[in-house]
Amino acid sequence: MLERIRELIRGKLGELPFEVNFSDPPAGGEGRGHLNTNAAFPLAKQISASPLKAAEELKKYLEEKGADFFSKIEVAEPGFLNIWLTPEVIREELEEIVEAGEKWGTLKHLDKLSARARVIVEYSQPNIAKPMHVGHLRSTIIGDALANILEFAGYEVIRWNYLGDWGTQFGNVIAAYKLWGDKHEVERAPVEVLAGLYARFHEEMKKDPELEERGREEFRKLETGDKENRELWEWFKEESIKELNKIYALLDIKFDEWISESFYEKALPSLIDSLLKKGIAKESEGAVIVPLEKFNLPPALIRKSDEGTLYLTRDIANLEYRLKEYKADSVLYVVDNGQSLHFQQLFAVAEILRLKGDFHHIKFGLVLGEGLKRLSTRAGRHIALLEVINEAVERARKVIEGKQSKMSNEEKEEVAKVVGIGALKYNDLSQNRMADIAFDWDKMLSLQGNSAPYLQYTYARLKSILRKAENIPVFEAGAIEKEADLRLILKLAFFPEVIEEVSKNYLPHQLANYLYDLARAINDYYEKEPILKAEPGLRTARLHLVKAAAEVLKTGLGLLGIKTVERM
Repeated sequence: MLERIRELIRGKLGELPFEVNFSDPPAGGEGRGHLNTNAAFPLAKQISASPLKAAEELKKYLEEKGADFFSKIEVAEPGFLNIWLTPEVIREELEEIVEAGEKWGTLKHLDKLSARARVIVEYSQPNIAKPMHVGHLRSTIIGDALANILEFAGYEVIRWNYLGDWGTQFGNVIAAYKLWGDKHEVERAPVEVLAGLYARFHEEMKKDPELEERGREEFRKLETGDKENRELWEWFKEESIKELNKIYALLDIKFDEWISESFYEKALPSLIDSLLKKGIAKESEGAVIVPLEKFNLPPALIRKSDEGTLYLTRDIANLEYRLKEYKADSVLYVVDNGQSLHFQQLFAVAEILRLKGDFHHIKFGLVLGEGLKRLSTRAGRHIALLEVINEAVERARKVIEGKQSKMSNEEKEEVAKVVGIGALKYNDLSQNRMADIAFDWDKMLSLQGNSAPYLQYTYARLKSILRKAENIPVFEAGAIEKEADLRLILKLAFFPEVIEEVSKNYLPHQLANYLYDLARAINDYYEKEPILKAEPGLRTARLHLVKAAAEVLKTGLGLLGIKTVERM
């Protein structure tokens, strides 16, 4: 339906950009129609007329070409068009939504492609031998949501966890283990113990500066293939991944690839030599750089004066590998705002190397406490992510216990986990990823307002209605006449539009906002319109409408990585 409307408008505007939006009715009236469009504004520039005159011309054109589609079109200052659709057109849309079921929202135009576009989404990126902290939360949640949305939209998605497992810090960990480590202690709590050894090493360095050189020496031995250091490093990595997987299991996060920094180390000497031979890189004070003046960027350092390579060097090798071995059409790097310069340099080098593909830095801000201060412990250390997850579940449990006395303890436990982790994810994904986000536990777990529990409760409420209805007869749309029904159908009609938009701009908060608006609309509809007690034909149609709304809520929340429950 919406694509048909766009085709009609494009018949007049050609390739000029325009928007078609859902019109939320103002209090007390339906004066802005079902839809509105700004299409007259670009048309006005094209025909050198005022927006109002262009709107009148477009209105006349649409009334002629879409006589069976539009029941009324009005011009609104300074040049918008308010559009009313015929009930028949809207009912046909509901028939399509009901027929699509759980697949409603997938992008039809991608089905026509001979091959799906392949997207690598890189996210989470924790370091081995260190606990995941709250700083990893945003990359993990945002990356997972984008991977879900792109996959649902029809893209072939490769979910990639790019572990930090290389560099001088691992020489320090090995040195600390050799000095003070205990194998049984590491086996008992690997990440916690290794992180403690690393922290102790840094404290001891303040007293004994020679330890810094010892850490470098241990890393040099690791780089050159020393058997003992290699075995220790591989053990640390194996144990770390076991711990990471416990966190990912709680968050229901999965990856297709775990290829990490160390994988590319052997490719770096030939990469640097190639860049030097091609004149792309040059030596500078013993180091090797890639000049980026033409991009208005500082030089990209790819080898230090002590022969050490850098994160950027490995990222260049990584990008070449992904394009060659995985035939990726695009790569998304879900990494915080602080790494903007790094990715500007990486993409500039990629352009110099003529690497073909769409590369995007998916930026995001900090996680802040309720006082809008960086979330950390009193000692200034990052809070472990597991602590945050456990607190979310515990707080959700208290909310559930206060609202539900009939559930078994096992059911309360399961619902608390779904609601708590859902609240944690939605708090992030409902806000623009580029802004800093704050923790407000009361708001996150509220059953009112823009929160995951509110959406989950709405879904559970709809499922309750459907359970009471028992068997729902075969759908017939003819009984739907009321404006309230038509507007709810139109709200559902916009779901594919939202999926397409987010798959292009990578802003998952737009999907979260849509789901919140849908939940408010369905709750308002439920309060005002009889469903179970409506006359038979209308009852059947409305039950299918409720079922469709429930499916969109479940699908949309699922794409954000948030589960639903049948009752709360």
